[in-house]
Amino acid sequence: MNGFYQRISLLLLILILIVTTAFAAPAPAAAVVNKVRFSQTPETVRIVFDMDKLPAYKVTLNENPAKLLIEFDGVLDKTINTDIPINDFAVSGVKISSRSPGKVTAAIDLKTAVQYKAFALKAPNRLVIDLVKVYEQKLVEQVGPGLKLTTVMRGRQDGALLAHILDIDPSAGYVLKPVLSNDAIVNLETVKSMADRTQAIAAVNASYFALSGDILGLTKIDGTIVSTAGLSRTAMGIAKDGKVMIGQADYDGTVSLSNGTQLAVAGVNCERGANNLVLYNRYYDVTTDTNPYGIEYTIINDTVTAINPNNSSIPADGVVLSAHGTAAQSLAALKIGDKVKITETLGPVWDQTVHVLGVGPTLIKNNGVYLSTKAEEFGPDVASGRAPRTALGVTKDGHILLAVVDGRQYSSAGFTLLELALFMQEAGAIEAMNFDGGGSSEMVVSGNIVNKPSDLRERRVGSALVVLPKVPI
Repeated sequence: MNGFYQRISLLLLILILIVTTAFAAPAPAAAVVNKVRFSQTPETVRIVFDMDKLPAYKVTLNENPAKLLIEFDGVLDKTINTDIPINDFAVSGVKISSRSPGKVTAAIDLKTAVQYKAFALKAPNRLVIDLVKVYEQKLVEQVGPGLKLTTVMRGRQDGALLAHILDIDPSAGYVLKPVLSNDAIVNLETVKSMADRTQAIAAVNASYFALSGDILGLTKIDGTIVSTAGLSRTAMGIAKDGKVMIGQADYDGTVSLSNGTQLAVAGVNCERGANNLVLYNRYYDVTTDTNPYGIEYTIINDTVTAINPNNSSIPADGVVLSAHGTAAQSLAALKIGDKVKITETLGPVWDQTVHVLGVGPTLIKNNGVYLSTKAEEFGPDVASGRAPRTALGVTKDGHILLAVVDGRQYSSAGFTLLELALFMQEAGAIEAMNFDGGGSSEMVVSGNIVNKPSDLRERRVGSALVVLPKVPI
């Protein structure tokens, strides 16, 4: 009997297996890609995958390297060309792979930012990818009363564009002010750090600078000359009532002695050159950090209070005159207690300003494009090619425009200075000027970096222009 039951059990097991096999749902066959084709117009590239059925698919955009990836369950017909070149300013080609069984990935290699749309069509079955090359989109955000941020995205044949414009209504009572990195000439600091430290509503990078932190241009903060320029270049000035003007301002500094001797100040808060007289104030650092080949005079209330060979302490309520060579010889008779008159001027109009930032070149003057690049002797590092850019403009009704244009990356090719001028004019500026650009270009709004710096990180810079509430904190 035991053998009988064993045979019955074996027959039942076989029957169960047969029934299970008969009623199990067959695995769905993967979609077969029969053909891949593309078409082009001046505005769009269309890529089509012809299939026997429509699978679920996933589309992912990678920016580095720039690729649009389409992934789905499927297999490739043996006749499929897996490497399809496309001669287009936005797309270089499509590469198709099936790295694991039943999985297909198509990588569309992009040269510039595009807008895309993926959709399926039936009869016949197709998966379609439309790449829109020429487009314009604007996103407007009201950051605060009288403070509007516009983000501009454009697709162009000569490269995509991503730009941000902050429109400041002067009647809203905001205060614009230059800020030095670490509140001094020495060392560098990021724009976001300066914005956070001053509790600014917004900020952009401002002056050209040296790696030491020295500002390469005319700067005036709270009525005090902070730095000077060796060349006459475009500057923006902020009056007591908050109005902004753009033009050229030149520094003239003179030291007058009681014996009638007068000497020109060669620069403020900069490295002392041969036979030069340089003025240092507390915006520089706590000491002058000079070499021992000159002579220095500490001046408080127009009186010589100390004489040192070098590296003098800079008083909070005075200045240090540092002289070398012929300039030192002209001051050799000075002694402690002598009177010294220091005169600094930017001219009758610019002397009325509270703050000044000298950068340049000019972009727009009297509502017309006016590039002062050659006249102000800018080199190719500023004047040539497309790059990230920062600019300031003033509209007919007195609104202040701060603009940052990304560049040197997939999402934005950047602007030439001429393109920047036209862009600022399009935004409504009747006067505009260029600020430092390249990897320094950055805009911070409400504590956030709104652009994409080309270094892929924040660059430490020498100064920023910040937007503060009416009563600076």
